[in-house]
Parts: sequence; structure tokens; C-alpha cells
Amino acid sequence: MSDEMANFIGELKRWRENQGISQSALAKRIQYDRSYVSKVETGQDFPAPDFAKRADEALSAGGAIRRAYKVAAQAANGQPSRSDPTAAVNAHDNGLIVELEEAELHYDHIIGNYRASQRRRIRNCGTAPIYRYLIRISVDRHPGSPEYSNELYRNDPLTWEELNLVAHCDDEPMTWHVQHDRDAFKELWLLFENEESRFPLYPGESTVIDYSYTVGDDKWGQWFQRAIRLPTDRIVVRLDFPVECRPNVWGMETSMSAEALPFRDPIQRTESGDRVQFCWSTDNPPLHARYRLEWRFKNHHPKDEMPTSEVLPSERMSAIGIVQEGDPVLSGSTQPFDLPREADDARRVIAELQSAMTRVADTHTFSKGMGIAAPQIGIPRSAAVVRAPDQTLITLLNPTIIDQSVETDVQYEGCLSFFDVRGKVPRPLAIHVEHVDIDGNEQITVFERGLARLVAHEIDHLNGLLYRSRMLPGTQPIPVAQYRGTGQQWNYPA
Repeated sequence: MSDEMANFIGELKRWRENQGISQSALAKRIQYDRSYVSKVETGQDFPAPDFAKRADEALSAGGAIRRAYKVAAQAANGQPSRSDPTAAVNAHDNGLIVELEEAELHYDHIIGNYRASQRRRIRNCGTAPIYRYLIRISVDRHPGSPEYSNELYRNDPLTWEELNLVAHCDDEPMTWHVQHDRDAFKELWLLFENEESRFPLYPGESTVIDYSYTVGDDKWGQWFQRAIRLPTDRIVVRLDFPVECRPNVWGMETSMSAEALPFRDPIQRTESGDRVQFCWSTDNPPLHARYRLEWRFKNHHPKDEMPTSEVLPSERMSAIGIVQEGDPVLSGSTQPFDLPREADDARRVIAELQSAMTRVADTHTFSKGMGIAAPQIGIPRSAAVVRAPDQTLITLLNPTIIDQSVETDVQYEGCLSFFDVRGKVPRPLAIHVEHVDIDGNEQITVFERGLARLVAHEIDHLNGLLYRSRMLPGTQPIPVAQYRGTGQQWNYPA
């Protein structure tokens, strides 16, 4: 795959994921077969011009996808790019590299805002001067739940006034030109000029770009992501939080060829006075890789809290993006993944499920284990994750129960989609589950006792069923306040 094609695929995937839609949903919007979208994103097929045009319009990309396609098409035909020389930063074959990127996010819990600061030392290794540099600002208060985020930013969009953007090139202030201005997403060119001077970056020269902006914690989600869009020698990411918030931080890495995985190197934690800093770095990150840090505060600022007695468990689940009973996505069937063709979609859904599971685990103790199915985060695909009591993580893609034991038992279950009650549900003591891995290889796994119950519960979700439909006739769930099994595992005979 050429660098130009990789850049086009990166643009297409970025705009699709910013919209929170799957490959299948995009295919439906632009009236292409879903297999075609998958083949384009995996580099198996070179897209038609009409595909790029329709995708650009459907994703409201403002020409970004079409421009990237034009460069890729010219490279495929052996033609030199005739694009605007000021667009040199769009493709690394024009010679712009990042020698060092330092990104820091500082949280002020008293004021209630985040200040993001980016510092990049860049070098022009090309043959033409560079006049501008593209940056993006994106927020998502409810990752994995685009409907909640869309409603939030539609009612209260991110504004330039609150961002208070400041940018410098060395000591010179930089002006900018806005390319995209949406409720939760901004894209702009930092210009190598101001009212008094122009200072283009000439071939062979290096410079340092600094820019920073502010977002309130009512709009900024608990994540900070860096995407590698230019060849980069080294990246350093820091999170600076108040000690009293008791932050818990972790990181995930994704690339065009690998599923979401934990950082290969640990995040370093350092305390100084009333602040705690988390630092992570890596050298020579692959192009189009994404590094995402997430966190949860065990202690919250009082302005973000409500007395526990006033917040129902279901309201807490809804607030962190779990779809609640009554939403049609919970009663519909799910679409299986066509693997390995839809491997990228499957990886994205699994990563979102794991992120949601972490958010949920921060609000409740699950001694029996826990699970989340894709419909519970608004995605009608056949995927679920289960965490056993010993913290073992089980990923289920296209699971089907093909056999089960005659022996059953009845135990109380809870469901994140109506978490105010607990209900007694009969389940088989053992189930045989057929499922596939990310490469499409079929597997059969036997689950027993509590793990069988957890897995069967999630497979029900993938078939549009809630545990209410499994309860014995004449029985009803009880309020969680009356349930006495919290903090205990299910009981089974020795």
C-alpha cells in the first residue's frame, strides 16, 4: 500500500469514526455494498472517484476525503501531485516530519476545565516551503454513545470563545484559518504568519509550534487521544491532575493493522504536592496509529456530584453511556461480523465495549463478574465482552449457544440496562458456545456455572432478549434495595 493510499484510508476512517458510524452504515448512506467499504479501508481495492465523492458528502468532510483521494489517485497513476503547495502537511511524502511531539492535558477541578497544550518540533525535509499546519480539536463527553454526545453538543456547541486558542511558532504568534467548524469538532490551519510578519518553514529548517486551548469538563470526556498523521520520531503525553481526585489512568493503542491493545510500555506516575502527573512516551510510532489515554476519578469535584440517595443506579448507567430498557436497539436482532473482512469494525466495537466496561466498573463492584453487549452501547452488532470474577476478559464475536446441559439453577441477575432491580433467572449450568476470532476462525468454548450465566446473559442481548423474558411465570424483579447478594458470588455446590 502506498503512503498516499494509507493517508486516504486514514482520512476516510477518521471522518467515519468521528460520525460514530460503522462501515455498514456508511455503505448504506452512500449506496455502496458494505464489502466494498471494507475492502477500501483495508487497502484491498482502490476506490472509484464516485466513492470518494459520496463518502466526502455523507461524512460532511468538506472536501478532505476527496483531496486525499486525488493525491492517492495521482500517485497510483505515477503522476506528481498538483495540489496547493501550502497543503504540504497533508502528505508526508512532501517531507514534513515531527521530531518531537509533547502533549499535555491539565485539569483544574476547581474551575472545572481542561487545558490541552501541544508542542511540536517539526522539520521540513521536502523541497518546498510550508506556509501552514493543520490541527484538529475534537471532544466527546460520552464515548461509545454518539446519540448522547450529539444531543449535548447540539444544545451546547463548543465555541471558539471558550476554547481560547493560542498558537505560536517559536516566539511568533500565529494566526489561523478555520476549515471546519462543527458542534464538537474544529479543524483549522495554523498559518506561519501574523499581522506583522511571515515566517514560512523552508526546506532543511526546523521550528517549534506551540498551541493550547481550554474545554470545560462538562464537554470534555475522560480521554485524551493522539493520532500519528505525520512521520514522528518521538511522542510524549502527560496528564496533570489534582491528587484529591484520585485519578486512575490507562492507555490503549490502535493501528491500521492491529486491534486495540494496552500500551506496550507502562504509564509513569509522579506526585508533586497536590498534583499528580501521568507520563507516557514512545519512539517512532507507526503512521496512523492512535494512542488513547482514559481515566476515572475516584473522587469528584462537588459540583459534579449529586447525593448518592438521589441518583438511581439506572441513572448512573445512563450517564456513562449504557442504553436503557425501552430503547429499540435492545429488542432488535444484531448483525454478525463478516470476518476477517470486517475485522476493523470488530476491533473498534470491542475497544468501545472495553472502554464502557471500565466506566461501569468504576461505578459499581461486580463480585460475580460482569458483561456488556454491543446493543447496550447503541451498536446493533454481534459482539460482547465478559469479565470473570478473576478478571479474565472474554471476547465474544458472533456467539451462538449450540448445546447446553439439562441441569439448571435459578440465581438473581442484574442488567446494566435496568439496574434498579434484580431478578431470579433459570439458566443451564453449562453451555457450549460457537463463536469466531478476529480472523474468522470458528471456535467452540464450554462455559460452566457462573461464567455460563454471564455469557448466556450477553448472548441474550445479542438476540434482542432481556432477562425478564427468562424469569419463571408469576415472578417479578425486586428493587435493588431489597437484594442481599451484592458483593457476593453466586453459590454453587462444591
